[in-house]
Amino acid sequence: MKLREGVEWAVHCCINLSWVSPDTTVPAARLAAFHDLPTAYLNKQMNALGREGIVASRSGPRGGFRLGRPPQDITLMDVAAAIDGSAQAFLCTGIRHHGPAGRITGQADARTPCTIAQAFSLAELEWRRNLAGRSIADLADAVQRANPAAPEHVRRWFDQP
Repeated sequence: MKLREGVEWAVHCCINLSWVSPDTTVPAARLAAFHDLPTAYLNKQMNALGREGIVASRSGPRGGFRLGRPPQDITLMDVAAAIDGSAQAFLCTGIRHHGPAGRITGQADARTPCTIAQAFSLAELEWRRNLAGRSIADLADAVQRANPAAPEHVRRWFDQP
């Protein structure tokens, strides 16, 4: 499965937002600056998260983004679907019914589900289940275990004017 870089960016931003005060909003420019990302593109990702209720936004001079729900209630699948959509990754076009292959398999095979499509669907289902079983809170905890100073560093950085 290939995800766009916006998914990575969005997950990092959600982890960072999980460490700032829940009433604090962080402008997209500030989120982008923290990882040296292009603000306009990150803002599109944040707005996509907003449409799904993953983040909430406030406009104006004190505007920005904050998490829209608790980090334990935001799964990696939520973020991936908000950024990349929820369409299936593998699309079976039924080539087994075209050309000489179609004459070999015959009409009876047309009613049988494609074995290749089934294999890819099963793999994708497992992948989606795995992402749905991991939350932003899970990742934030893992990052903090690997780097105990990370949450405080993030809070201090975003508190600076």
